[in-house]
Amino acid sequence: MARAVELPRDLPLNSICSEMTSVPTERQAIGINKTGDFDVLEKITLPLTVNAGDIVVKTEYLGINFIDTYYRKGLYPLKEFPAALGTEASGTIVKLPTDPAVLEDPQYKKRGYTVGGKVALGSLGSHSNYVSVPWKSVHVLPENVSTQIGAAALTQGLTALTFVEEAHKVQKGETVLVHTVAGGLGLLFSQLIKARGATVIGTTSTKEKAELAKANGADHVILYKEEDTVQRVLELTNGEGVDAVFDGVGKDTFDNNFKLLKRKGTLVSVGNASGAVPPFAPIRLVEKNLKLLRPTVGNYATTPEEIYHYGTALFALVADGSLKIKVHKEYPFTREGAIEAQQDLTSGKSTGKLLIKVE
Repeated sequence: MARAVELPRDLPLNSICSEMTSVPTERQAIGINKTGDFDVLEKITLPLTVNAGDIVVKTEYLGINFIDTYYRKGLYPLKEFPAALGTEASGTIVKLPTDPAVLEDPQYKKRGYTVGGKVALGSLGSHSNYVSVPWKSVHVLPENVSTQIGAAALTQGLTALTFVEEAHKVQKGETVLVHTVAGGLGLLFSQLIKARGATVIGTTSTKEKAELAKANGADHVILYKEEDTVQRVLELTNGEGVDAVFDGVGKDTFDNNFKLLKRKGTLVSVGNASGAVPPFAPIRLVEKNLKLLRPTVGNYATTPEEIYHYGTALFALVADGSLKIKVHKEYPFTREGAIEAQQDLTSGKSTGKLLIKVE
């Protein structure tokens, strides 16, 4: 007959559960040993370092974003090599923090973390089969939101939500331009801007993508390969221009944004899909008293309170169907899968979100 095990009475239940769950000492990751083109991507083995304030997650899905390519190419610096890539994943909690101060933190307690719970997380180096990340970066998923959708929604969803609230607070009656509107981020921008009562003008490359964008809230879609974007925007706005531009393209579209923004308009430089924007003279903003921002979601959702606020708001919109997440394709957790995913993302072939599935 098995002997009953008496659990310590002076430890919180979360601490007991975390101590009873073992985790590996190594992790398999998609990473690089040097910066460069797609061929520098590798499947590498790295230590799994667990800090007392971390939550350890066995991942199921890894979200692919343009920022992965920026780190891979060296546009954004990494501290050391070899380095795991990725900033977004989802999966199952296998270990909770052991730091007593964390376990008693009111912000920690309100999240309801449990071993076995389904979560999404945002942290650099998360394209691994196991990740150990600070607890504040982990979002508990609603029951009706799968880990697939959790990974697909997190980074782009938080970006779109914080940018339409804080980079340029979209108001009812405004007209807003989104470059490009049929990608994963663009579709979310379109839905959120439309929900706020603004008119959405988007740019994209094909008629098929234009139809997808219109199904996700875009009022007008410009085929930038066939039409003059500045001319069409001015036609659609009776020569006045738009109140704001959310531009994820970068170098190729940056200059023309100044021509199609109205007086006192806002240019939100979201990303660098076509390359980094070159240096420019701030006096260019004087002509129309324009505002220019180059924000990052990490500086809008930084504190535990901010991360919880925006994460809860995002997944509430996903859970009730207000924000629809489109998954374009899943790739295997291999070097070849990672290369193909980044190639598809940067080539403009995709619409919606790209994911790596961790078997």
